[in-house]
Amino acid sequence: MSDIRIANPIRTAGILRRYGLFAKKKYGQNFLIDEGILAEIVDASKISDSDLAVEIGPGIGAMTEFLCERAGRVLAIEIDDRLIPVLDETVGHFENLTVLNADVLKTDIGAWARENAPGKSIRVVANLPYYITTPILMALLEGDAPIASITVMVQREVAERMISGPGTKDYGALSLAVQYYAEPRIVLTVPPEAFDPKPGVESAVITLEKYDKPPVEVPDEKLLFDVIRASFSQRRKTLANGLGNSPDIALGKEDINRVITSCGWDERIRGEMLTLSEFAKLTEMIYTELH
Repeated sequence: MSDIRIANPIRTAGILRRYGLFAKKKYGQNFLIDEGILAEIVDASKISDSDLAVEIGPGIGAMTEFLCERAGRVLAIEIDDRLIPVLDETVGHFENLTVLNADVLKTDIGAWARENAPGKSIRVVANLPYYITTPILMALLEGDAPIASITVMVQREVAERMISGPGTKDYGALSLAVQYYAEPRIVLTVPPEAFDPKPGVESAVITLEKYDKPPVEVPDEKLLFDVIRASFSQRRKTLANGLGNSPDIALGKEDINRVITSCGWDERIRGEMLTLSEFAKLTEMIYTELH
């Protein structure tokens, strides 16, 4: 156990050298070496001793160290088995820490929490691998684990897509999916110099405060997302074309045009102009037509 933070550049380099480690591209690994940024991330997550902190991809334990000092329990899920002995050395002395050598997409976080941390609120914190950001986020948002919030480091442009609104270039299916489940807010932008190795892009930390229930009601949640995906599948085309070309929406062209005009919109409107509430309205109209 050292008095120097794991995130200190010199200590990080020493740990990596001692274990003969290098960042693996296939896992999207970039090690954070800025203590100040780590402290800001943990502050933004609002983690307290009444929470279970779930960390995805703890790496060599730089953020894990901060989380263990703040949370009641910490579950760190690491897919790279080379890092398990490193974590045992760097953060193994924390009695409130459990490290799982597993793929988060194959881990039942809810079941683990019910068995090992009953009654604790779940807050996810992670420096997510950029190549698999969206699948991990959607698995967390759509899953049945009672997650209160998600605070993650992602590629800056992905964070901007999550907070975007109608009519902007970044607005799309990801924006709507995230905003259906949570309130997103960018809390910090992070330069490449904060990592070893430096990524080729700027990063951002975004918090997603999960809703107790979605802000809109729809008769069929799957249909809502089918409608959203169809509306953005051909971005330069009209909403009617997108819906008409979707294999998931069994309506003819005339029916689709009638639904759109019944909503009070021009037949030439594009999906990128609709709000989440308007997509809910459209879904309800399509559901009525289909049934």
